[in-house]
Amino acid sequence: MKSNNENVKIDGIDKKILRFLMSDARKPVLEIARKIGISGAAIHQRLRKLEASGLIAGSKFIINPKVLGYTTMAYIGIYLDKAMSNPLAVKELEKIPEVLECHYTTGNWSILIKVLCRDNEHLMHVLNRDIQQIEGVSRTETFISLDQQIDRQITI
Repeated sequence: MKSNNENVKIDGIDKKILRFLMSDARKPVLEIARKIGISGAAIHQRLRKLEASGLIAGSKFIINPKVLGYTTMAYIGIYLDKAMSNPLAVKELEKIPEVLECHYTTGNWSILIKVLCRDNEHLMHVLNRDIQQIEGVSRTETFISLDQQIDRQITI
């Protein structure tokens, strides 16, 4: 696998394959091959090369959380009392199933997390019972997402 600071070289055919799969990862390889004009075996070979390079990190199904009753998305900036608390806080945040993402950040917060809850009451419960009880967390700042307007990957 290539190191993170080494760029992967992809050509026009690789880009076409990636665009098809980014729009629908379940699109049959033979259908992609027919549209691009190369063999299915060639597509498989290129996909193996792209996976080995680290450019493709797998595929996944996308669950619609609203169907399961999760309607409150929030971003929470976490202030820690010491930078040494970062790894310990992250380890505790990993235990909270509502935490979807966790990022070390520059600026005022030490950590920024993305959480998904059923409603505002559930969010308040997660904040008070789980997040603010973590050792080293001095305070939090919460931003509730009203509606996501853009959701995309990098353009290939």
